[in-house]
Formats: sequence, structure tokens, C-alpha cells
Amino acid sequence: MKFAVIVFPGSNCDLDMYHAIKDELGEEVEYVWHDETDLSKFDAILLPGGFSYGDYLRCGAMANQSNVMSEVVKAAEAGKPVLGICNGFQVLTEAGLLPGALLRNKNLKFMCRTVDLQVVNNETQFTSQYKKDEVIQIPIAHGEGNYYCDEETLASLKANNQIVFTYASENPNGSLEDIAGIVNEKGNVLGMMPHPERASNDIMGGTDGLALFKSIVKQWRETHVNHA
Repeated sequence: MKFAVIVFPGSNCDLDMYHAIKDELGEEVEYVWHDETDLSKFDAILLPGGFSYGDYLRCGAMANQSNVMSEVVKAAEAGKPVLGICNGFQVLTEAGLLPGALLRNKNLKFMCRTVDLQVVNNETQFTSQYKKDEVIQIPIAHGEGNYYCDEETLASLKANNQIVFTYASENPNGSLEDIAGIVNEKGNVLGMMPHPERASNDIMGGTDGLALFKSIVKQWRETHVNHA
């Protein structure tokens, strides 16, 4: 399976993502610069954390204007798995691939620590290797991770089981309904504020995030290799 790690000016978690895929997962991965106009050779698209374009205007707003984003949208529409972490989540909301928005943390401070996440939905291609309601420890590092959407959107997220992760023991940023990660209606686009790529090796403090990437590979192999 071949992963693309999209790199915007200001991305700073692309190295962590590359390491998780190549060294911990053992799959193919390439860095892809933001001006790329063809992602067809990749099986999965990863949008890393960081401060794309310095987070000017709104977080992810300028990144969404990059050439590569039309290809990310095309990949999502084709059913390929697309994962946006932290700033990548913000980019996905700006692109309209996920509903809602990420606001300033409630305490107006940058938060950087490990938190407990609950796996609310383990029936997605990103979470099949977790148990339902399993509590995992994943690091956060963000200043604008406060998820918000209107009541109609929230009702839709709940009805379609699109809420994938919630903050378990504490809500660090004020997110609506403790939301930490959501998928689109089709289930192939996941956005989350916590960093699973930073929980992929015991040396880094734990491996609870690795199952997310293993889930992606498992789904891909079941749908592609077994039907080849």
C-alpha cells in the first residue's frame, strides 16, 4: 500500500507521519509537495499537523487553496482513505470534506500533552483494530482544536455514526460534545485533532495510535489484494 504525506509550507508533523508509515507500519510512503497535481499513484492520502502557511487567515484556509487540494478532493470522492490530523483536520473542514470548524481552544492557550480518547465508532476503515468504547492515550498539540458545528450538523453526525473519537477523561479544548475526531458520511475521510502518529512507538511513550494505521492497511488489503 502506498501513502502520500502532503507537505505544505509550515507543516511540521510530516516527518512523524512518514516515520509511522515507513518504520512502524512497514508500508510505502512519499512526501508530496503542495503544488502536486496528480495523486493517482497513491492508495491513501495523509494531511499532517503543523502550521500550514503560518495559520494566517484561518487555520487551513490558505492550504486549501493549494494545487494539491483538488487532487485530495478527487481522491476522497474516489473512495480512497484520507486522514487529516490536527492542522490536517482543519484543512479538511476548509475544503468541505468534513463538516464543522475548529475554533480557538476554550482557554485560549496552546495545549500539548497526552489525553485519553474513547473510540466511539470502531466500524470505520480507520478504527477496525480498536474495540468499541476502548480508551486509548494519544498526544495533542494544538491551539485551535475546539470542534464546533451547528445543531443540524451535530444531529446528522450522531445519526450517521460519524463521531469516531471523543475526549474521555477531560475535554482539553472545549469541543462540542467532547468531539476529537469525525468521518464523512461515506466513511473514508477522517479528521482528528490528536496525533496517532506520535503514539506509534514505545520510545515515544506508547503505541495506541498504531492500530489506526493498521486499520487502514487491513481495509485496503481486504478490498484490493483479496479481489485482485
